[in-house]
Amino acid sequence: MPKRIIGLTGGIATGKTAVTNYLASVYNLPILDADIYAREAVSLGSPILGAIAQRYGEQILLPDGSLNRQKLGEIIFNRQDERNWIDNLIHPDVRDRFLKAIAQSSSQILVSVVPLLFEAGMTDLVTEIWIVRCSQEQQLQRLIQRNHLNREQAQARINSQLSIEEKVAHADVVLDNSSTLEVLLKQVDVALKPTSRY
Repeated sequence: MPKRIIGLTGGIATGKTAVTNYLASVYNLPILDADIYAREAVSLGSPILGAIAQRYGEQILLPDGSLNRQKLGEIIFNRQDERNWIDNLIHPDVRDRFLKAIAQSSSQILVSVVPLLFEAGMTDLVTEIWIVRCSQEQQLQRLIQRNHLNREQAQARINSQLSIEEKVAHADVVLDNSSTLEVLLKQVDVALKPTSRY
């Protein structure tokens, strides 16, 4: 039987983590997380981290030699060309990690959490696409609160991704997170049910 691979995505701070935690804790589904793979790709001593340090200098590293994410964020969220350079460096490594994890898993249903599913061209790695969305103002406020950003910084991060409308146009399932957590999770229950298709 072919695997059912849910590609979970959405805008930054729209509620992907709430959905992921629910699928893991209540349904016991294996979670493959692009953010974790991306962190592993730039871990201490990795060739990718070496290339980043070579491009931006020692200022991009913390005292222990690991990546200063905040500093990198300041560079790439304001410069499209630099973001493209970083993405081209990291995305192939992340894709390889997904392929390996999918091949090694014995589970019939997997959840691949990929914030940049469309931007990174990874839609071919999943069998269905779930988008978590909320209103733009909610997204902005959640991001400001969560990441301690000002409005301008938060907007720059949101603008760095495809618009939620563009993502929704390609979704198999749209999870609306503009109400309560309970309402969101009920939508997850419904979306997970049609396993008879597989």
